[in-house]
Amino acid sequence: TEPTYRDDFATWLSSSGSTGNPKCVMHMHHDFVWNTIAYAQRTLGLRGTDVTLSAPKLFFGYALASNMLFPMSVGGTCVLVHERLDAAQYLELVERHRVTQFVTAPTNIAKLVELPGDRRSDLSSLHSLVSAGEALPPRLYRDFRNRYGVEIYDGIGSAEMFHVYITNRPGDVKEGSLGRIVEGYTHRLIDDEGNTVPDGEIGTLVIQGPSAGAGYWRMRDKSRETFWGDAVKGGDKFLRDADGYFWYCGRGDDMLKCSGVYVSPVEVENCLIGHPAVREAGVVGWRDETGLEKAMAFVELADGHEGSESLAAELLEWARGHIAAFKAPRRIVFATLPRTETGKIKRNELRKLANEGAST
Repeated sequence: TEPTYRDDFATWLSSSGSTGNPKCVMHMHHDFVWNTIAYAQRTLGLRGTDVTLSAPKLFFGYALASNMLFPMSVGGTCVLVHERLDAAQYLELVERHRVTQFVTAPTNIAKLVELPGDRRSDLSSLHSLVSAGEALPPRLYRDFRNRYGVEIYDGIGSAEMFHVYITNRPGDVKEGSLGRIVEGYTHRLIDDEGNTVPDGEIGTLVIQGPSAGAGYWRMRDKSRETFWGDAVKGGDKFLRDADGYFWYCGRGDDMLKCSGVYVSPVEVENCLIGHPAVREAGVVGWRDETGLEKAMAFVELADGHEGSESLAAELLEWARGHIAAFKAPRRIVFATLPRTETGKIKRNELRKLANEGAST
C-alpha cells in the first residue's frame, strides 16, 4: 500500500455540464477532509449514530460526500442503493433502516409531497433532509414540512469547492434562502466590473476556502478564469440579505433583462410554483416581435390538472398579482421539463424551444 498525503491528488469531480460539456475538477485529499469537518461535522452536526441515505448515486460528488465520506468520518452508517427508486420506495428504506438524514434534491422532494395522502410511514428516525442541486421553492419547503414534520437543510456547493459552502442548518433555517456561509469560507459578491455589491443587490459569487480544487484537468485557460488561488469565481448570481442569508438568483447567462432591469428566473419560477396547479416551472428569456426580452415560462402541471388557454391566462394573472409586472412571464408553455442526471433544469433546451417559437 502506498502512503497517502494531504497534498496528493485524490480524484476528479465532474461538473454537471448543465450549460456545456462537463469539466473535471482536480481535488486533493486535504480538500475532502477540510470540508467534511467544516460542513458535515461542525455545521450539520453529523454524529456516529446517524444513518444516511442518498437519492443521487455515488458517482455524483454530492452523494459521494454526503452518503459515504461524511458518515464514515464520524463512524456512522450509510445505506447504499444501486437501483433507481421511486418516492414511496425511498420512504420504505427510511423506515426499514431507521435513516436519520436523507440526502436528496427538490425534484425528489416534490415527488414525496405528491404521494397519496393515505400512505403511512414510520419516519420517526428521520431528523432532516439535505437538499441541493437546484433552488428549493418556498411552497415546496412548506408542503413537505407540513406533511412530514421533518426539517430541510437547503444549501449550495460546487464541484470546484468539493461540496456545500452555503447552507441552512439545525436551529437556523430561513425559508426560501440557501442559508448562511459555512464557517471557514469567505465570499464576495461582485458586479460585472469586479466591484463588491452591497447587501440586497444581485452579484456574482466569489467563494474562498481551503477546499478549492487545483483547477480543471487539461483546461488551462478556463482554470485561470475560474480559480484564483483558493478562491473560485463561478457563474451563479446571488443576493445576500441584511441578515447574512443568501438567495439564489440563477446562473449569469440565465438572468433576464426586462424593462432594463435584471430579473432572476428563480424568483419568477417560485412565484408560479406557488399556484396549486403548478408542480415545477422553468423560466427563460424570449424576444417578442419588438426584439425586447420577456420572460417565457415552461410549466409542468401537478397531478389532476390539464393545460388550457384559461389556465395559462390564470397563471399569467397570478404572476402579475405576486411579483412586479415587468418580471411576470408574457407567455406560458405547458411541458415536461427536461433535466440533467442531477435533476437540474436544462435551460439551454428551454431557450432553444422559446426561440423556435413554442406556442402557448
